[in-house]
Amino acid sequence: MRKLPAVLERLFDVACAFSGLLLLMPVFAGIALLILWDDGRPVLFRQTRVGRAGKPFIMWKFRTMRAASQGPAITAARDRRVTRTGVLLRRLKLDELPQLFNVLKGHMSLIGPRPEVPEYVQFDSPIWQAVLQVRPGITDLATLICRDEEKILGSSGDPSAYYRDVLLPAKLVMNMKYHRSRSFARDLKLILLTIRYSLFPQSFTPDRVARTFQTEIGAYDKRYLHSLSRSFD
Repeated sequence: MRKLPAVLERLFDVACAFSGLLLLMPVFAGIALLILWDDGRPVLFRQTRVGRAGKPFIMWKFRTMRAASQGPAITAARDRRVTRTGVLLRRLKLDELPQLFNVLKGHMSLIGPRPEVPEYVQFDSPIWQAVLQVRPGITDLATLICRDEEKILGSSGDPSAYYRDVLLPAKLVMNMKYHRSRSFARDLKLILLTIRYSLFPQSFTPDRVARTFQTEIGAYDKRYLHSLSRSFD
């Protein structure tokens, strides 16, 4: 089954995002109450990300860090800025749900490369130029395989440097490999697996995802991540 035409893909995104927002309104309300109880306002976190064609947009998440906390743009395991509620939301990926509004507004798609903060985007890099031709998404193969990214970063001596020099380039290469073989059937499988591992994170293994999509990628194979990052340019 081939990739959907752009118009049908957009209709699919809007239909899924709208339906998801209607069904999940009680979940949104519950999460908002938990955040207010744990750390007060604000409930939502707003951050500038780089979208399609390099255009910046505001991406929304449920707030998982303490209000007015400062620090690096990335989060490694055991980051003290993360609240008690934030730990749970991040484990289940529930903090990403407000991005359904970004999908409705056309900033994002359900499937696509994760949008980055401007400081990590190299606009003059050929692979970045290729990635930025695609509408960013809530999930993609690289995001699913690296869903435990905070653990990966937490095991490195310098999380910011490791993310910039190894993990991010590797994810960009994964993004482009998936995009070249993308189809509607593979996208549906990716969405279902993303939902499954959000509901049952204890069942997640990167190798199982890699086998499902017939790729050799494994999130904890650091040698492979390094080999991907070296092919970045």
